[in-house]
Amino acid sequence: MTTLMNYLRLMAATVILGFSASVLSADIDVSADNNDLAIKGYDPVAYFTDGKAVQGDKAFTAVHKNAIYQFSNAANRDAFKADPEKYAPQYGGYCAFGVAMGKKFETDPNAWKVVDNKLYLNLDASVQKRWLEDVPGYIETADTNWVNIKSVAADKL
Repeated sequence: MTTLMNYLRLMAATVILGFSASVLSADIDVSADNNDLAIKGYDPVAYFTDGKAVQGDKAFTAVHKNAIYQFSNAANRDAFKADPEKYAPQYGGYCAFGVAMGKKFETDPNAWKVVDNKLYLNLDASVQKRWLEDVPGYIETADTNWVNIKSVAADKL
């Protein structure tokens, strides 16, 4: 019953987020807000170095795949610039569980996990709880799905 409720919730979110998801025209595989800001301004490097979600500062930015990333300090910005693929969230910053379901959902920067040195984000804490039930399985499915959906606009899925 819980699985069915979670699925129905995700499908309802698809309709809502399909209308509100911001998609970049040049790189529609990256989730960003209307100002092209990735991860709602959170520092992607801090997940690795601080082990927590840290709000970035507009004084420290870098652009990757047409999205603007913010950082809490210059050192994190410089680390990102040196190796953006190491720190950028998987699936263009879209919800890892959603990608496993063949969808692109926005994310909550506080619903995250680093697995095998890769950053994964989820829609919210309740969706992340479901994702955490089978992280390896969902990553495997999402990796397969991402190949087919990464270039498709969120509202077309």
